[in-house]
Amino acid sequence: MKRAIPIVVLATSVISFFGFKQDVTAEDAENASSESTIGYEISPVNIQNVQLTDDFWLPIIKRVQDKTIVYAIKKCKEEGRFDNFLIAGGKMDGKVRGVMPFDDSDVFKVIEGASNSLISSPNPPLEKLLDSLIGIVEVGQEPDGYLTTWRTINPAEPPAEWVAVKEGKRWESLATSHELYNAGHMYEAAIVHYKATGNRNFLDIALKNADLMVDTFGDEEGKIAIVPGHQIIETGLIKLYEVTGKDAYLDLAKYFLDNRGNPDNHELFGEYSQDHVPVVQQDEVVGHAVRAVYMYAAMTDIATLKDDSAYHEAIDDLWDNMVDKKMYITGGIGATHENEAFGENYQLPNLTAYNETCAAIGNVYWNQRLFNMTGDVKYYDVIERTLYNGLISGLSLSGTEFFYPNPLESDGKYEFNQGSVTRKSWFDCSCCPTNVVRFIPALPGLIYAKNDSDVYVNLYASNNAVIDLPNNKIDISQKTAYPWDGTVNVDINSDKGTDYNLKLRIPGWAHNKVLPGGLYNYVNPPSENVAVYIDGEKEVINSLDGYITLSGEKVNGKNIELKFPMEVRMVETSDKVVENQGKLAMEYGPLVYAVEEIDNKTDINDFTLYKSNDFEVQMEEELLEGVNTITSGDFKAIPYYAWSNRGPGKMKVWLDSSLK
Repeated sequence: MKRAIPIVVLATSVISFFGFKQDVTAEDAENASSESTIGYEISPVNIQNVQLTDDFWLPIIKRVQDKTIVYAIKKCKEEGRFDNFLIAGGKMDGKVRGVMPFDDSDVFKVIEGASNSLISSPNPPLEKLLDSLIGIVEVGQEPDGYLTTWRTINPAEPPAEWVAVKEGKRWESLATSHELYNAGHMYEAAIVHYKATGNRNFLDIALKNADLMVDTFGDEEGKIAIVPGHQIIETGLIKLYEVTGKDAYLDLAKYFLDNRGNPDNHELFGEYSQDHVPVVQQDEVVGHAVRAVYMYAAMTDIATLKDDSAYHEAIDDLWDNMVDKKMYITGGIGATHENEAFGENYQLPNLTAYNETCAAIGNVYWNQRLFNMTGDVKYYDVIERTLYNGLISGLSLSGTEFFYPNPLESDGKYEFNQGSVTRKSWFDCSCCPTNVVRFIPALPGLIYAKNDSDVYVNLYASNNAVIDLPNNKIDISQKTAYPWDGTVNVDINSDKGTDYNLKLRIPGWAHNKVLPGGLYNYVNPPSENVAVYIDGEKEVINSLDGYITLSGEKVNGKNIELKFPMEVRMVETSDKVVENQGKLAMEYGPLVYAVEEIDNKTDINDFTLYKSNDFEVQMEEELLEGVNTITSGDFKAIPYYAWSNRGPGKMKVWLDSSLK
């Protein structure tokens, strides 16, 4: 038996030391700016330049940094995720650990999340830990760059029975093997680590693997003509192209996309994998929701980088179909637990809704790209709704329990395919917890965006930021109690002149739009309009594009106060959604609300919402780490994202209604 190499877990960080780690000299990271988004008109502001002070988002991010990252590493250790790399590299004996062919990706996502944490919060012990974890990954890589540990350990015995094995060779079952999916997450993680540290150790592992992919796949003689089963290698390759400038990576990403749905290239995988017709002919979101939005994100990259009108038209059609017919009020997507998939148009069940946390995360990635391409405010309306509702619902207030699906109703009993009436400490398929780990620390990068002359304020959260324009540097700060309160104070200053515009997003809910499209509508109109004050003087608003646009000359060195009308709004669904006929949901600001059994003495199935309901909104500091509750008559409602933090029980978002 070869010597097992221990991983030591400490209270505040996790540090591992391995004698076999190869030191790599750091090189300049000049091409790896966190703000670089090659080809896009608009780019996000580097999270390093956004210091969050917010009472809502900062505790969530710190929870992930202080608890969830450490917890995920501990679970990866317990379940053999690290052992697999060591076994594959001959440093340990044994069979493959775990039950999923994509377990390697959990390690990569944890490294990505911890690296994002380093960008905003330097932490030398954590950086040392990542070097150790990367050393483990390197052990599992084969000499030619191949890296999927279960194949290396024993290609004839996959960890999951549903992975097809013929001769036990590489690439023989890409519909199910997840070899390219693992690679995609590795590329994304390696790039973030490089941006965070300037160290090439993980990037070099990723580049060696990507070069193997370039040499392996394509239509040229001697190469394999096929596409991935589960998408994400495409966005990973495109990010490698952004960092290196190597056209072969971009070309391979486009090859994988161009040949989906092409029966002359390979035996098609079908709708489940969005491999039923060519991507430029797809106009309805179908199949596995996570695979879909990862693919749509890559298509958006190609539409932008290649100025490809066919790709652009396809992603517009797909997005319209999603928001018009297949999106939940929480921003969740993927209605059916069978295949974790989009359902038919207007198929939006509540009790059995899947709404995988990974799908919400992927949807944010896609919509941010769409915004960067167009500057259209509607994409941030989807992002905000998803963030505050169907995404953070996937993480418990403890930071160590999770939802995989996020249904809109619970009877306290119904469980299905990773779904539960209460949060779980982990899953055999742990993609969602580790995806939360990689996403949440990068969240400040969604607040601001910029082009050569405009500063976009897209999300409202207390922070101090520095935004570099080509010929200017803007200092900006926000102070707000959003989403509990609708007042936002923005202070902005530049010492280099006033040749810029400040664009303040008006949230969709604040101008009477639940979501773009007509799937949902408010029943009760707002009682007040959005108001803007500059140094106390009320400003006339011109917001045809969904932004309040103010010139630097007008606002430089001044205070801007935004007032969004915060009140309980009732929402109805299109009659085409059969399950929601005769029902209403409640919102307050960007938050969707739910009634939970623990807060109500009467059976929640007996509640009725009336158009004439009088609502009381109250901040309860001791409840669920501080939330606004909504009470009216016989019921009490809490923000949807916070449900099931007090044990299992009944829950409903959509209540029976009477429009009296």
